[in-house]
This record gives sequence, C-alpha cells and structure tokens, in this order.
Amino acid sequence: MANSHPPSDFRVNRVKLMRVVLVLVCLILICYVERHSRKYSTALAVMCPPCSCDCSSEPSLSLPLDFINSSFADCGKDDPEINKEMKKDIVALLTEELSLHENVTNDSLQRTKALIMSAKRTSSHYQKEAEKCNTGVETCEEARERAEVKLRQERKLTALWMNRAHQFGWKDETNDFL
Repeated sequence: MANSHPPSDFRVNRVKLMRVVLVLVCLILICYVERHSRKYSTALAVMCPPCSCDCSSEPSLSLPLDFINSSFADCGKDDPEINKEMKKDIVALLTEELSLHENVTNDSLQRTKALIMSAKRTSSHYQKEAEKCNTGVETCEEARERAEVKLRQERKLTALWMNRAHQFGWKDETNDFL
C-alpha cells in the first residue's frame, strides 16, 4: 500500500486546509478594503474644500426634522437647489410627500381601472364566442335529430316497398336496404 493514511484522515485534513485557506482569504480581503478606504478618505480630504458649517457638535440622528432644517441653515447656502430645500419647513415637506403619494396612488388606480376594463372586454368577447358555439352545437344537434327521424321514416318506407316487391315475386340477392 502506497497510502499509509486511511481515507477519512485525508478528508479531515482537506477540510482543515480549506478552512485555513478561507480564513486567509477573508483576512486579505479585510486588509485590502481597510487600506483602500483609508486611501480613499485621505484623497477625499485633499480634494474637497472644508465645509463652513459646524455640523459635528450635534448628533443628527436623534434630532427632529424641523430642528435639523433650522440648525443647518448655513450648509449648502451657495447651491440654489439645496438652499431652496433647506428653507422648506416640515409642513411643506410633509405636504409635498403626501402629494407625491397621492399622485402615485392615482396612477396606480388608473392602471388598475384600465386593466379591469380590459379584462371585462376580454371576458365579454369570450362569453359571446361561447354563446355562438353553444348555439351552433344546439343547431347541429337539432339537425342531427331531424336527420335521424327522416332516416327512420325512409327505412320504414324502403322496408314497405321491399315487402310489396317480394309479394310480387321480386328476388333480392344483396338485401342492402334492410
């Protein structure tokens, strides 16, 4: 035997090796991301001009929206869009948001109504087609019943004439009509 270890030991060693490789790959990725983020943050600090507002002294997550709007009045005062948004009070913002929700709701309602009308038209079309089909089936069934009645009458009449012909001495070799 060339292999001195049982197969189960080889599997255990392979699993341990895979775990070690996985841990090393994770550590390398963490180091790369950390190094890249530090390099990026220092590059941003060099490229961006310093902000003139004093925003670091107040925690922004725990403050209500109206206080945030009034405390950061000097931030973005040079940008007209940001300046316009920062001047809005909370009532105007909520009104605008409600208006947007109403527009979305109305659009959704219109699409739903259009889909319902389309479904009704399609349903009506298929219902008319089904009625046509049922009428056609009934007509065919009535015609078949009339044809059966006429066939029975014709067979009776044929049998009557065949009986009369036999009475007068006629000999039939095929006898197809009975």
